[in-house]
Amino acid sequence: MKFVYFLLLFFSVSLSLSAQEPIPIWPDNSPRKARKVTVKPYIAESSDVAIIVCPGGSYFWLDYGNEGEAVGRWMQQHGISAFVLKYRVPSWWAWFFHYRYIFRGKQHPDMYNDGQMALQWVHEHADEYGIDRNKIGMIGFSAGGHLVMSEACFRGKYRPAFVAPIYPVVTMSDKCVHKRSRRGLLGEYKRFNKEMRDSLSLEKHIPADCPPVFIVNCKDDPVVHYHNSELLDSALTQHGIPHKYLQYKIGGHGFAVSEVKGSDEARVWRDEFLAWLKEIKIF
Repeated sequence: MKFVYFLLLFFSVSLSLSAQEPIPIWPDNSPRKARKVTVKPYIAESSDVAIIVCPGGSYFWLDYGNEGEAVGRWMQQHGISAFVLKYRVPSWWAWFFHYRYIFRGKQHPDMYNDGQMALQWVHEHADEYGIDRNKIGMIGFSAGGHLVMSEACFRGKYRPAFVAPIYPVVTMSDKCVHKRSRRGLLGEYKRFNKEMRDSLSLEKHIPADCPPVFIVNCKDDPVVHYHNSELLDSALTQHGIPHKYLQYKIGGHGFAVSEVKGSDEARVWRDEFLAWLKEIKIF
């Protein structure tokens, strides 16, 4: 009986240390679409470091399983409390039917505002989860990489302590732009507006007090041109911002923390990331 009791106790503890249910982060009196924005906590034991995870999906949809939940579990297993953000995106329907020619739908600055609210929510609940407010960072993949870098570049009320854009979308104006992400972010009309394009091309807006940045991409990326990351690396270097840039030859796009996607070469980024957090004295 004691064995059964301890077995049940083990499984109950294991479940409690896995993911909690998604939590709405906008106030109840917010617009209806904002009230659907959530974070899903993956709380690590005895850790004061937190990271907000932003999946990619061309700013149209979210790769929530591969670049969200899987990343949250991986962070939790490696001693980092993760909060997977489900931010506003216009959806496949908007991509296919172009209905934002008629209705506003979801577009900039909705995504940025959701990132700000996620940072605020984690700050406000830091004591509850044993998190150091000076150790709250963000990691994002593809378009999610653009989102987390935007939170680092543009001065909102909250700014992450560090950011990790992984195979990120960076520019909205250079010829290497990922056009689907630009349309997803800016909508059917503003995507043609040069001022809007320039205002959200992150390589043009690196602040002097930008937090440390960790960048990963692959030269064979068939989705987001690798020059996006090179633009960001150059801009950070020019402004003297502490950062680490890892460019791999083979790995493609969308591998996140998978054990099978990408390549053996590219999957090393995960260990490099943990080592980098120690280098910047976060972990």
